[in-house]
Amino acid sequence: MLKVVNRWENREAEAALSKLVAYCQQNDWAGYDPYDALNSRLLGKLPLLDRRLPRLALTQALKRSPVNLRPLMLVPRAQNPKAIGLFLAAFVKLSALGTKSWDSLIPYMIDRLVDLRSPGVPYWCWGYSFPWQARLMKGPVAKGAPNLVCTTFVANALLDAYAQTHEARCLEMASSAAEYILNELYWTKENSAVAGFAYPLPSVRSNTYNANFMAAALLCRVSKYTGDDKFLNPALKAARFSAAQQNENGSWYYGEAPSQKWIDNFHTGYNLCALQAIGKYASTTEFEAHVQRGFEFYRNHFFRRDGAAKYYHDRGYPIDTHCVAQSIITLLAFKDLDRSNAELADSVFRWTMKHMWDERGFFYYRVLSLFTVRASYMRWSQAWMLLAIATLICDGAGAACLKGAAGSEFDRMRLQPENQHEPVRIAR
Repeated sequence: MLKVVNRWENREAEAALSKLVAYCQQNDWAGYDPYDALNSRLLGKLPLLDRRLPRLALTQALKRSPVNLRPLMLVPRAQNPKAIGLFLAAFVKLSALGTKSWDSLIPYMIDRLVDLRSPGVPYWCWGYSFPWQARLMKGPVAKGAPNLVCTTFVANALLDAYAQTHEARCLEMASSAAEYILNELYWTKENSAVAGFAYPLPSVRSNTYNANFMAAALLCRVSKYTGDDKFLNPALKAARFSAAQQNENGSWYYGEAPSQKWIDNFHTGYNLCALQAIGKYASTTEFEAHVQRGFEFYRNHFFRRDGAAKYYHDRGYPIDTHCVAQSIITLLAFKDLDRSNAELADSVFRWTMKHMWDERGFFYYRVLSLFTVRASYMRWSQAWMLLAIATLICDGAGAACLKGAAGSEFDRMRLQPENQHEPVRIAR
C-alpha cells in the first residue's frame, strides 16, 4: 500500500522558499559570486594581475577562502544575468501552481534580462557580471561578454515564461539567442563527426561536453517552438559527438582538454537534463542508452548514504550548494525512471536544510570535512537553491513523492552514519 510523504516536509520547503525569496529581494537580487575576484576595484593597483596565472590564483584564493574577503578587496555586489534567469524559471514554476504572491516578479525578471543583455552584440545574449579568467585562455573574459552557458540558461527561462504567458518578446529573445549560438558559436571539423559550440568565447574551439549538450537542447527547443528546422541538424551533430565521448562507466569528463579530465555532480546533471530535453524537443530516442548509463553512474556515485550530494564522484567532500540544487533538479527530472529518485531528492533537501541553511534566509556555499564556508553567493547558491526548492514543491518529493508503507530502501540506508559514503544503488 502506498502513502503520501508527510505534509511537514512540504511546509518546510515552502517556509524556506519564502525566507529565501525575502532575502534575495532585500538584497535587490544582487550579491557576490565565487568567481568575481577580478571585479575588485583594487586590481588597477596590482599590475601583477595583468598576467593569466596571477588572475587564476587570485580567483581561486577568494573562492577557497573560509572567510569572505570580497569586502576588503572592494568587490561589489552585482545582479548576474544567469541568476536572474534562474529566478525567472523558479517564479514561472511557482506561478503555474497558482502561487500569485510572486507573479509580479516574472515581468520584473524579464525586464532585468532586457537591461542586462550583453552590449554591442546584434543578438540577444548574456554574460556574467564580472570579468573572469578561463583555464584555456590567455586573457580574461570581459565583464558582460556573452557566453554560451549564461545565454542558454537565460534563453530557457524566457521560453519557460513564454510557454506560460505567451509574451512574444520572450520567444523573440530566446530565438535570437539560438541564432547567436548557431551563427557565432557552432563549429565543425570538415569531413568528420567532430562538432561543438565554442565556449567560453567564439575563438575557443575546444569541446566542453555540458556546454555542447545545453546548446543543442536549446536549439532543439527553439526549433520546436518556432518550427524552424535549421537548428536541428547542428544541434544533433554536436550532441552525437559529445554523447560518443561518454566513458565506459557512464560518466563524462568536463571536456576534452587535458586540464578538463574531472567528473563532477552538477555538470553531469546538466548533461543528463540536456539529453532528456533533446529527446523531447527533437522527438528522438537515439540518446536514451546514453542517458540510462549516465544516470546510473550519477545515482550510484554522487550521493552519500546520509543524503548529502557530493561534488565529485570519488570523494565525500566538498558538499556544494550548486551540486545540491542540481541534484534535486536532476533527480526530479528522472522521477519517472524510479520512484526512489523523488525520495532521494527530498532527502538531499532535508540534509541541506540541516547543514547548509542559515535562518537569516540563505544557504551556505560549501561544507568541507573540517569546516563550513558560510559565504552567501547569489548566483551560485541562492538562485540555484530557489529554483531547486521551487522544483521540489512543484514537481517532486514534497508534494507527490510516493513510497512503501514500510519505508523505502533509501530511508533505511540514510540512517547509517554520516561518514559512510558508499553510493546509493538504483532499484531494479
